[in-house]
Amino acid sequence: MNNKQIVAILNQLADLMELSGENAFKVQAYRRAARTVENSRTPIVEMSDELEKLSGIGKGTASVIREIIETGRLAQLDELRQQLPPELPDLLALPGIGPKTIYTLYKKLHITNMVELKQAAKQEKIRSLAGFGPKKEQKILEAIEQFSNRPKRAHLHVAMAVASAIRKRLEGIAEIEKIELAGSIRRYKETIKDIDFVVATDHPVKVAEQIANLPEVIQIVGQGETKVSIVVDVEGMVMGVDVRLVTSDQFGSALSHFTGSKEFNILIRQRAKQYGWKVSEYGIYDPDTDQTMTFKDEADFFAQLELPFIPPELREDRGEIEKAELGALPALIQLRDYRGDLHAHTLYSDGSHSIKDMALAAKAKGYEYIAITDHSQSLKVASGLTVDEVYEQWAEIDQLNQEGLGITILKGAEVDILADGTLDYPDELLKQMDLVIASVHTQFKQDEETMTRRIIKAMENPYVNIIAHPTGRLLLRRDSYEVNVDQLFKAAQETGTFLELNAHPHRLDLNDQLLKKAKEEYGLKFTINTDAHSAEGYDYIIYGIATARRGWLEKKDVINTYTLDQLRTVLAKN
Repeated sequence: MNNKQIVAILNQLADLMELSGENAFKVQAYRRAARTVENSRTPIVEMSDELEKLSGIGKGTASVIREIIETGRLAQLDELRQQLPPELPDLLALPGIGPKTIYTLYKKLHITNMVELKQAAKQEKIRSLAGFGPKKEQKILEAIEQFSNRPKRAHLHVAMAVASAIRKRLEGIAEIEKIELAGSIRRYKETIKDIDFVVATDHPVKVAEQIANLPEVIQIVGQGETKVSIVVDVEGMVMGVDVRLVTSDQFGSALSHFTGSKEFNILIRQRAKQYGWKVSEYGIYDPDTDQTMTFKDEADFFAQLELPFIPPELREDRGEIEKAELGALPALIQLRDYRGDLHAHTLYSDGSHSIKDMALAAKAKGYEYIAITDHSQSLKVASGLTVDEVYEQWAEIDQLNQEGLGITILKGAEVDILADGTLDYPDELLKQMDLVIASVHTQFKQDEETMTRRIIKAMENPYVNIIAHPTGRLLLRRDSYEVNVDQLFKAAQETGTFLELNAHPHRLDLNDQLLKKAKEEYGLKFTINTDAHSAEGYDYIIYGIATARRGWLEKKDVINTYTLDQLRTVLAKN
């Protein structure tokens, strides 16, 4: 258990205690303990025997924390879940509605779920409660509406987790000969609506029946010999899944067809038409012979159309057919090309693990180097480091590098770009760093001209190497701030600043289209980083690599593929 996981369980306990009407002092004791754990720069698991020495942790809360460390769960929390109405904790997801409010509604109006809450608000029953009134009642209705209108799409990593679980189930069906993901998830689109599989089998009816009876299935939308549509629930992640059933001989053309995109399939049909053929998911029909040519794999399908295999990430009608015809498709970057992550956080700011743990986790991935880039001092919400704390951190990094962990730890920081474009640390400190990442974390509502100038001013600082998550978006939650990307790209070109593709699946920023534009029109090079706040966060690199491939990036376009010596050279921009 890392610190963040312990904090999450403690806060869950405090929430459910409030929903149960528990004594406020007890609730605050757990919230106070959670803050202490969150602010600790040492893994709490290493302090299990000394918890009571920490400010904010008493004998009772220490006992609870030890149980979490030893078992990974908490019996008291499980008991509370069983005692409360099962849907009552779901109301905590409503924006701006806290556990105290929910407890009052539960006790006074016997509200236990979202439907009952909406009904009570519409019937104006809530306003009569002490401390509520018409305004709060309206606020509750607005929160329900906002929650109901949340995006019906899933982040890529969530969809991949669901797809992985369902694929394992499909692999256990003896009559299935071949399985492959299709649709937008195979093309690694940044958000996913439904998951598609193509399955080869000679027993479609039997296979369809087994798919419909998978334990994760909560709804059967349709079931036939060629397609099964289901809704699944994998550990609380609910998504639609379509499974296409074809023969082994049809698998190649079916996989291409159901991978898409729609625009790419139109181009494929147009190309087939030039030969007098018709394309479908079942193959290529030749009216001259009245025969349908079938293909066991995609490479053969493309070859029949006199095309090389086109990677799924490129199938978006962005010039890939023309490049394929010329034999000029890019040699897309691959995960094995990646040598090190240049954006990672530790317990010094808002990360979950120590510097050593983060370094060893990177080494376990085969990385040659890693940069520690904790937040700068003005970002209080992320426990940003003061100048003195930066020097303290550097001393630890020096010690670890001298120990010889088998990986090089670079000294860096993610420095806030303040509202006027100045940086959160003085140049005297920045110039001593191996690399400096600058990023926007506040004042997102600035107009385009102000925001653009703000970021460019940071680029013009001779010690800034990287601009992190350059457009500031959070997928399914927050749009990009207003910024002129062409001016950013031009400034990056002129100053030798690298723009980041932030691989965290909530960001994927820069996106694929901006990457392609920046590469082709401005000749820029990039860095791909996970922005890892834990050792597990490094795993998100697969989404960064996939997005880079969608942006037509090659190994040579990404500085994380450089050797350490090459990297040091390009980081010394001035």
